[in-house]
Amino acid sequence: MHSPGHSDSVRHDNELPRSSGSSRTLPPEDIDEQPEQERKKVEVEIEKAQKDEDVLWVDWEGPNDPLNPKNWSYKKKWAATIVVSSFTFISPISSSMIAPASMQVAEDFGITSSFIIALTTSVFILGYCVGPLFLGPLSEIYGRSRVLQLSNLFYLAWNIGCGFAQNKSQLIAFRFLAGIGGSAPLSIGGGVLGDVWRAEERGRAIAIYSLAPLLGPVIGPVCAGWIAARSTWRWVFWSTSIVDVVIQISGLFFLRETYAPYLLEQKANTIRKNLDAEKGTFKHVRTIYESSDDRSWQTIMSKALIRPFKLFATEPIAQIMGVYMAFVYGLFYLFLTTMPTIFSVTYRESPGIAGLNYIALGLGLSLASQTNARLMDKIYVHLKKRNGGVGEPEFRLPPMVPGTILLPIGLFLAGWAAEKGVHWIVTDIGIALVGAGMILSFQSIQTYIIDTFTLHAASALAAVNCLRSLAGFGFPLFAPAMYNKLGYGKGDTILACLAIGLGCPAPFLLWKYGKKIRMMSRYAHKPQQGGGASHTHSQPQPQSTQGDVENANEKQERKD
Repeated sequence: MHSPGHSDSVRHDNELPRSSGSSRTLPPEDIDEQPEQERKKVEVEIEKAQKDEDVLWVDWEGPNDPLNPKNWSYKKKWAATIVVSSFTFISPISSSMIAPASMQVAEDFGITSSFIIALTTSVFILGYCVGPLFLGPLSEIYGRSRVLQLSNLFYLAWNIGCGFAQNKSQLIAFRFLAGIGGSAPLSIGGGVLGDVWRAEERGRAIAIYSLAPLLGPVIGPVCAGWIAARSTWRWVFWSTSIVDVVIQISGLFFLRETYAPYLLEQKANTIRKNLDAEKGTFKHVRTIYESSDDRSWQTIMSKALIRPFKLFATEPIAQIMGVYMAFVYGLFYLFLTTMPTIFSVTYRESPGIAGLNYIALGLGLSLASQTNARLMDKIYVHLKKRNGGVGEPEFRLPPMVPGTILLPIGLFLAGWAAEKGVHWIVTDIGIALVGAGMILSFQSIQTYIIDTFTLHAASALAAVNCLRSLAGFGFPLFAPAMYNKLGYGKGDTILACLAIGLGCPAPFLLWKYGKKIRMMSRYAHKPQQGGGASHTHSQPQPQSTQGDVENANEKQERKD
């Protein structure tokens, strides 16, 4: 990781006048990414610091500071995006890759319960529920890159261990632990993209990132069907581990730290050491994200670990998005675990050929994702211009509308085609429509959350991912009983009706009431009156470095 505390930065900060004079004590544009309550605390502290000669505030070195991740070159930004997306791709492969080989596992370990067989697949997703609750906040303390890569090593170790499991208990336990480590990219990855991309650039990057956790579980079963047929189920785990080693190496070279508070904290630590060595007169050195000198890990940890729960408990936006994303994600894993049965029993296909039907799901995901990647930012920029140059998270919602329509249509088509034994291509078309509807909803929701919570996007995504992972764990467990009792046609019809009831009203309600909800939020980013943060000082204003919702051009006075 590139150190932010290089000598030039230290020298510049040491040359700053004291805070009572003309020092840089103004809250910069990044401060608007903080929750309302925390931002006001910092602004009060900064105002007090003008009368206090003992405080030195640490900020970026002007609007074009190359250490600010939003000022990175496109090459560095895309390198970080691709590496994070790769982490997000390989872990979900493991979540579903065992599905086509589950009967081999059952035979080796003498498993006769359909519930236990489904559990060997879905327990990995239970780890997805637990991990983000502390990995996401940890990334806001120790940095995104470090937590992401250490978590991936934890996943790698237990995924290799799954291949050596000697009984069903070991396999289930190892899968759960691997899921905890593999969950990190689902929450931290969104935070990385929020750190480096401006809002009007963010859509294409998130289109790739959000495709990875859905495309991974699709590719996994396609490969696993042939691996299990020509080798053993153990190579299903070892093959993914080999690929993960390559991704881990790429992360060591190309994934730099992106979290602004952590980078400035490292810079402040270097300045503190130099001031101590030079016997400087400043008693306190703080970053513009700090409201006090209490930076002990116990204090930071207690706040960060509580934040995801507090976000979900108090933020209606997180609750609304979390419930719908949980439903969609549950449907996704329900399809992943039931498709082998549909095509092996109804269509009498061999495991290898049956696995190829996952390509239909992948095509729906990929085509819709790439189309949306080219339109999402254009829609955002167009609506932003119509809104007087001010961007809003609600401008991410239009692509969600076709997604909420395609999903129930796909469920109806796939369910009744499988029920009546219609040609397999009709079932695959329905599955492709389900995939298209899922990814459009996913991309809109994730981008909306990142634009809404910005600085604490990792914690917000951790809360949402916890709920959706619970659904991904639970849906496959009740699926066999539901389909055995109702059949694929009636079962998918019920799910389609739920998709219509939960999904179709969501984008319209958020479009109309989303901003009003955000304005009442303690954590969500809100446009600031009078041009941004509450600057009441007489000094010249620093030029903004942001090009997104936090950009100075978007901080003009607006009437609700």
